[in-house]
Amino acid sequence: MNSVVKNGYAYPTLFEGFFGKDSMNELFAPAYNGTSPAVNVIEHTEGYRIEVAAPGMQKEDFKLDLNNNKLTISAQREQKEEKENMKYTRREFKYASFQRTFTLPATIDSERIEATYTDGILSIELPKREEAKVKPVRQIEIK
Repeated sequence: MNSVVKNGYAYPTLFEGFFGKDSMNELFAPAYNGTSPAVNVIEHTEGYRIEVAAPGMQKEDFKLDLNNNKLTISAQREQKEEKENMKYTRREFKYASFQRTFTLPATIDSERIEATYTDGILSIELPKREEAKVKPVRQIEIK
């Protein structure tokens, strides 16, 4: 436990003294404890791809909503763990949730958005409209 030394006496810090060291580790554990997962946004010739790192989740845990060019990615999961030991059963409930919203450019063809979940990565393909794609250089004949 960390402490503050004042007038030669050691006092436990209020936050750590109240929660304790083990509680602090659980509060700031990296898995889905109310924090948003890491996200990559990649532009390619056909559009964009959003990749969300969400290991341990199932595709049924995710919800994607598109409303006025705003894409909202959310997930909620309840994980139950049971451990039998001697004459009692211990049950631990863990709830995980997050929500991220992205404003999509007008160049996205919203009717063709697709999503997949593989190996802990949620991938969302955001194709560009045909008129928004970069056209190859074209020579114009002078008459």
